[in-house]
Amino acid sequence: MARNGEGAGRVRARLLVAKGSFSAMGGAERDIIRNLPALSKKFEVSVATLDSALQLDSICEEYDIKLMKPDIYWKPPREAVSRILNKEFSSSLQSWKSVVGLVESFVDLEYIHLTSGDGSLSMLEIIPDGISLHLHLLEPHRGLHEDVLHRMIDGSPRRNLSLTRVALSMARRKDLSKIRMLSSRDRTAISGNSKFTSSRIGDVYGIPSGVLPPSLDPEEFPSESPSSEASPLVGIEGPYVVTIGRASWVKGTWETISMLTDSGLSLALVGGGEEESIDALIEHAKSSKVEIWVAPRLESTELCSLIRGAVAVVSMAHSEPFGLTPIEAQSLGTPALFVDEGGFRETITDGVSGRLLPRDDYSAWHAALEEAKDTHNRSLWSENGRASISKMGLNPEVFSTRLEEIFLNLE
Repeated sequence: MARNGEGAGRVRARLLVAKGSFSAMGGAERDIIRNLPALSKKFEVSVATLDSALQLDSICEEYDIKLMKPDIYWKPPREAVSRILNKEFSSSLQSWKSVVGLVESFVDLEYIHLTSGDGSLSMLEIIPDGISLHLHLLEPHRGLHEDVLHRMIDGSPRRNLSLTRVALSMARRKDLSKIRMLSSRDRTAISGNSKFTSSRIGDVYGIPSGVLPPSLDPEEFPSESPSSEASPLVGIEGPYVVTIGRASWVKGTWETISMLTDSGLSLALVGGGEEESIDALIEHAKSSKVEIWVAPRLESTELCSLIRGAVAVVSMAHSEPFGLTPIEAQSLGTPALFVDEGGFRETITDGVSGRLLPRDDYSAWHAALEEAKDTHNRSLWSENGRASISKMGLNPEVFSTRLEEIFLNLE
């Protein structure tokens, strides 16, 4: 695969890929990292972040991609008063200004691809008007415009939700203003990661947006199991299902355990979570007589092995913007059983490439879990899922072409 800077006979536009934080290493961060090699074929790529991760450091070194980051990594303030006063914006802006060489790099830059998330949007304050900008808005700020992030893992409010909404009103108004002003900026495009997200952007901000879906690397999630794969699962006997995502109400983790009651299946949770949430989850699993195994994070080969050995990959996440997990499961040959909401509807066709199920109908989930054990269903759903992934162009090469087209349309 060509390295950044190869192809001396071809002049490529200079592209800065930026995101506030990579430390969570969730789907958004993994998507950016897997797209960098393909992007480096089309553009002269550099990367900027306030909080890097080993995986990002490694890929930038391998492909000779310039990585700009502060000497002291930025972390978002978590105190309630900081959120009310929107201190994340001001503190992240100062961190962006401290990144050596970042402001100077704007002079020769044609394009910026900025992905939303903690600390990202403050970068807009230092970007010159003449640079073409694409904001990959993965979801409207859910902490400001919904209440799902203000609930404990069992769904109970962390504090009075009405008072929370009032307290966050100033930050909410600033967020609305910032995105609406950005939408009117010259040479600017905003994309969601799914049709569902684009619709939500319209509902919340009242602005138009495009769609730039994420990618799946078939080498990272191969259809055939390599000999090097080894399951990390220990301590659980018998059949199990996998759910992926940080333990929280928004990811539907509590409800997933409730659903598995009397199913005879255990749960492997990949994503970890706050200690208080994990403790509560373990107690809930114990009272529900559901065995549970928790891993904060897994290497790709371990995750692939875990998924291949599962009855199904499941999720009851609330209005997931896109969700990479269904296509990862389909690629690996494991049935994807997901709640009939949000972006899941765009990567699963019910009964064809998996199942889309009503949140509260546990009998339907149990019936689907039995379907997932059938060898014919497993093979057919996976085959159809892979065909859908190919048709949708969910790979790094198509992603880079789509991004290039977005920028060319701004000129």
